[in-house]
Amino acid sequence: MNDSRDQRELRASDADRDRVAEDLREAAAEGRLSLTELDERIDALYAAKTYGELELVVDDLPGIILPGNTPAAPRTPLATGGSVPDRVGGQPGGRSVKVVFSGVQRRGRWVVPSRYSVKAVFGGAELDLTEAQLETHEVDIEITTVFGGAVVYIPADVHVVVDGNGIFGGFADEASARQPPPGAPVVRISGKAVFGGVSVKRKPVES
Repeated sequence: MNDSRDQRELRASDADRDRVAEDLREAAAEGRLSLTELDERIDALYAAKTYGELELVVDDLPGIILPGNTPAAPRTPLATGGSVPDRVGGQPGGRSVKVVFSGVQRRGRWVVPSRYSVKAVFGGAELDLTEAQLETHEVDIEITTVFGGAVVYIPADVHVVVDGNGIFGGFADEASARQPPPGAPVVRISGKAVFGGVSVKRKPVES
């Protein structure tokens, strides 16, 4: 029995299923799945017991890295004494997401596209880049909120530039005051907040 088959036969956790469910919802937001297909796959996902069964749910969707299929990225020590994943590299699962009367969260291990569009209409978005990789050394995230909100968590080793506009709303930049040394990867955040808000916050490196 080879290693890949061994891996597929391992039992998946609830956290694994929740993470794949996020990817399915994003695929639906991108138009890759209809709402009916999304419901069917969510049902199949939560009935799955092994990594191999999870794979069957998403095997025709591009860019989804299943838990257990890929080893964790190596971690590189920082001068601050903490550690973070290698920041640059990887293949993103999608380049845009739109939520209406709902919400989206991206946390844990994921790849931020070089250009990423986020729209929240009567909904919310949370982007946590703490354990994320960036597709390129510099990425642009455009966020549009209409009667909604978004929060972006920037890790300590990433330089951030915030340049958004508010219309009866606003962008709250709580991250730019503390920047890493020159040469760090860069995340640029722009967009509009209409009757809503966008908050950009800095997360410390966990030792």
